[in-house]
Amino acid sequence: MLKLTDLHAFYGKSHVLHGVNFTVQPGEIVSLLGRNGSGRSTTVKAIMGLVDATGSIAWRDQEMIGKKAFEIAHLGIGYVPENRDIFPKLTVHQNLMLGQKRTGRGQRPRWGFDDMYTMFPRLKERQHTEAGVLSGGEQQMLTLCRTLMGDPDLIMIDEPTEGLAPKIVELVAEYLRELKRRGVAVLLVEQKLTIALEVSERCFVMGHGQIVFEGTPAALRADAYIRKEWLEV
Repeated sequence: MLKLTDLHAFYGKSHVLHGVNFTVQPGEIVSLLGRNGSGRSTTVKAIMGLVDATGSIAWRDQEMIGKKAFEIAHLGIGYVPENRDIFPKLTVHQNLMLGQKRTGRGQRPRWGFDDMYTMFPRLKERQHTEAGVLSGGEQQMLTLCRTLMGDPDLIMIDEPTEGLAPKIVELVAEYLRELKRRGVAVLLVEQKLTIALEVSERCFVMGHGQIVFEGTPAALRADAYIRKEWLEV
């Protein structure tokens, strides 16, 4: 479904990714782990066409390098950035409307407003509230749901639990499981091992712009060296 081959990425003259290789299969939850500065966020930005990159990013055997972010989104890849990027002066419902995918006559999207409000009842309660006054957790829910309204087949989520209370973290974990149940693949960028190991089928650990470990959550739990060298603070 998604295949990265010898991916290099750059911010100007700064060479950040150094030959990243991995795949994400349909309906699979994959976690991209590592310390700050390891290249995780740059990887998903490269996939989304937001940084300069060389090598290959193949989506359903179609090359993505050189495409604009909106073209990539239209092909079925969704992106939830770490900084949330909600529209603060628009209501919750209006934010969701902006994410809604246009469908042809007779077609029905996989997700609708009822799905979003069922998964996150707090958003339903605040659907007519300006998004800018929501709490951090509520804004995170809104960003996740707005991206999902675009009906992606792969959703890339950058640090969804950053700064959230434990109760909201568990809501996010259930949200990720629901995506899998509905056949959406997830590339999850996380620092928190707990949620990543709980929901993922495979994990990749990054260090210095490269993949330094690939395996199952069980294999990562058993590898004390990798955890100490590349994950633990």
